[in-house]
Amino acid sequence: MFPANSYSQPIMKKQLIAAAVLSTVLSGAAFAQQTAEGPWMVRARAVHLESDNGGSTTPALGISMNNKWIPEVDVSYFFNPNMAVELVLTVPQKQTLHSSALGADVGTFKHLPPTLLAQYHFPMNGFKPYVGAGVNYTRFSSKHLAPGVGIEKDSWGPALQVGVDIALSKGLYLNLDVKKVLLRTDVTLNGSKIGDFKVDPLLVGVGLGWRF
Repeated sequence: MFPANSYSQPIMKKQLIAAAVLSTVLSGAAFAQQTAEGPWMVRARAVHLESDNGGSTTPALGISMNNKWIPEVDVSYFFNPNMAVELVLTVPQKQTLHSSALGADVGTFKHLPPTLLAQYHFPMNGFKPYVGAGVNYTRFSSKHLAPGVGIEKDSWGPALQVGVDIALSKGLYLNLDVKKVLLRTDVTLNGSKIGDFKVDPLLVGVGLGWRF
């Protein structure tokens, strides 16, 4: 007859191994639950808008647009740690058009430029660079231009983006962001197109992001 514990020892070893594996899995799941971030992120930035002055295809007029700082807010949704979609918003911005040919300002207008971007993120232990590409829609309004001068009210164009989120604390990030938007609008004189104005702004921003 074999000793009573000859069968119980292997069973006990298996039970201990199973308990250790289960404990590891549960503790890992609890840790992941504690450290996981939600799918939403909201950022607020101060952005410097620098237009591609000198890029006008109406050289006879020499049209340029002033550069300025603008507020910007974006809302992002993360499908997984790498893929996200971002909607960039601001309030209507007033700009001044200048003609080098005339040596004077030729009017003002407002523009509202929401941008939708698909992003790929590279999580690196608190340092999270990303790249994005998408489309910009700009609506021009409140146009006060020289008599006979007009610009189209709508513009569509592609947008490119690169940036980084740097963790400051749980759910709080410092954000650095650069976007290039290809944007142009037709210029008319007395109802007839005389060329187009290539704005193509470079947008350099810094701000804070909240992940939840």
